[in-house]
Amino acid sequence: MNSKTLFSKDLIQESIWNSIQKFSPKYAFSNPVMATVWVGTSILLIQTIYFLLTNTPLQNEVPILLWLILTLFFANFAESVAESRGKARADSLKKTRSSTATKKVNAVGDTQFTLITSNELKIDDIVLVEAGAIIPSDGEVISGIASVDESAVTGESAPVIRESGGDRSAVTGGTKVISDFLYIKITSKPGESFIDKMISMIEGATRQKTPNEIALGILLFALTILFFLGVVTLIPIAKFVGNQIGENWNFSFSVWLALFVCLIPTTIAALLSAIGISGMERLIRYNVIAKSGKAVEAAGDIHVLLLDKTGTITLGNREAHRFYPVDGVSEEELADASQLSSLSDETPEGRSIVILAKQKYSIRERNLNSLDVRWIPFTASTRMSGVEIYEKGNVIRNIRKGAIDAIRKHIESLGGVFNLDHQKISDEISRKGSTPILVSEGNRLLGIIELKDIVKGGLKERFAYLRRMGIRTVMITGDNPLTAAAIAAEAGVDDFIAEATPEAKLKRIREEQANGYLVAMIGDGTNDAPALAQSDVGVAMNTGTQTAREAGNMIDLDSNPSKLIEIVEIGKQLLMTRGALTTFSIANDVAKYFAIIPALFLPLGSLNIMRLSNPDNAILSAVIFNALVIPALIPLALRGVKYVPKSPDQALLRNFIIYGGGGMVFPFFGIKLIDMILSGVSL
Repeated sequence: MNSKTLFSKDLIQESIWNSIQKFSPKYAFSNPVMATVWVGTSILLIQTIYFLLTNTPLQNEVPILLWLILTLFFANFAESVAESRGKARADSLKKTRSSTATKKVNAVGDTQFTLITSNELKIDDIVLVEAGAIIPSDGEVISGIASVDESAVTGESAPVIRESGGDRSAVTGGTKVISDFLYIKITSKPGESFIDKMISMIEGATRQKTPNEIALGILLFALTILFFLGVVTLIPIAKFVGNQIGENWNFSFSVWLALFVCLIPTTIAALLSAIGISGMERLIRYNVIAKSGKAVEAAGDIHVLLLDKTGTITLGNREAHRFYPVDGVSEEELADASQLSSLSDETPEGRSIVILAKQKYSIRERNLNSLDVRWIPFTASTRMSGVEIYEKGNVIRNIRKGAIDAIRKHIESLGGVFNLDHQKISDEISRKGSTPILVSEGNRLLGIIELKDIVKGGLKERFAYLRRMGIRTVMITGDNPLTAAAIAAEAGVDDFIAEATPEAKLKRIREEQANGYLVAMIGDGTNDAPALAQSDVGVAMNTGTQTAREAGNMIDLDSNPSKLIEIVEIGKQLLMTRGALTTFSIANDVAKYFAIIPALFLPLGSLNIMRLSNPDNAILSAVIFNALVIPALIPLALRGVKYVPKSPDQALLRNFIIYGGGGMVFPFFGIKLIDMILSGVSL
């Protein structure tokens, strides 16, 4: 992605042009507070032109008009800069969306193909993508295994493995196969691919307002109406009181308009949209796409985080760690039988058993071509796999490996006796957080293989950080309770759900939500889709299935589950930034009263705290400051207030002291400095 820095030449030029376009009524009235400024400025413009055409003497109409126009421009500019930074990502994604030639086949294994363009593909078409070719559209790998370069989508240069079956079968259009080949079933229509949807999400970000943003906008507009009524009713009161005390308080329309604009919350109203858009843009820089601003806000308020164990907390593939032979069986004998039963097992666990036996005892894969071998595949019903070797029609070796209950039933069905001491060894392995796999030959048990889950490094510290943020972490796993408890303790999560099903995940989320908590869920599989859809924040891994990506309201392009910390921080940062600038804006408005009210009604008498030079300069200084404070705060609105884990009371106090106090003090110096400059140049 060609990132645009905050003050890059291209971004500034693009934002200036967009800001000018936003002077049209269509854009102006999308922000109710700034719409009142737009209407007042338009009336003042018409009045000024009329005065010029009729040779009516001008007072301060021209300078006030110019600075009100700049006030509107700066408000448009803040929003335009935020939009331009987000659209830079969309522009880079569009470059990957070009039509490409692809090989359409009738079935897996076909070498005969029809060469068509990606725009001609339909859902359920099967394509063959070989090394060096671009994947034409979103799909599911139905055969093959290959390295895929996804840098066009994720920005990461390291290739990823895509293969049929499991949760690594989803592929994205516009990515490139760099080794081997894949048979892919197309799952999206032209123009509806994942990249197309991401571009739509990013470009549509400027038009989406969150519920909190809408509520704050309504509040600001209500305050604007109140100040409008206050200024309107103040006009006859000022005229009457002025006549009674011998003062000319019959001010021009430009002065009353200046008073109104300085009183209403223009600062936060001008920056409100930019704050929301920049929150989504900051997520994009972390390679996370949010489907709505509501999801970003919800991330800042979540209380509970649910995470899958496999691939999220652990590295994803269990590895053979140790052989535990039973009495009367040597470890080498167990290793030999374990390797033999795993030669046809292409799962990562099966391959790790073969490797462990080779490393410990130099047991090499043997030539079984001369023997009559029947491989026993793993099934969900038997929960075991193995091998049977025949010689002259008789079984000479009958090896099985699988779950403890399955092996126990198998041994007992052959007339053997299962020693309960083996159950204790199995339970001890489970307590360590590992998975026990039993190996038998005939009706006797040979021993147990320990498959160890590898917890990802640094997660315990990151979970502790989430805890300081007030977020509970819950691990979800299909493991038995003993294994789940051990891994939960090693990873540092607060709670776990063992032997979890999709229904159990959904039930837990609904229970937490019923108690008033906001829930985030991270998942990548089809079985995670219901939970992702139910969660307030559903983060789907880009490496996951198409169903999971459709169900989540955020997509992590890097498929890094620990990134949720950054997601939460950005959500909290967005809420804190909005609160901080709202506090600053209100305090800022209060301070401006001390400049403009004395200037209007007490000709800079005893209440002239700022010691301003004269009424005209005081009014113009307040209007100029009111305009300039908007661009001064744009960098803060876009970068966000730095998040530091604190209690709500501490955060509120910090907000009040820094931004409330700053909002009160800053205008005194700013308005006074502008007044001195105006006096110095005789304006």
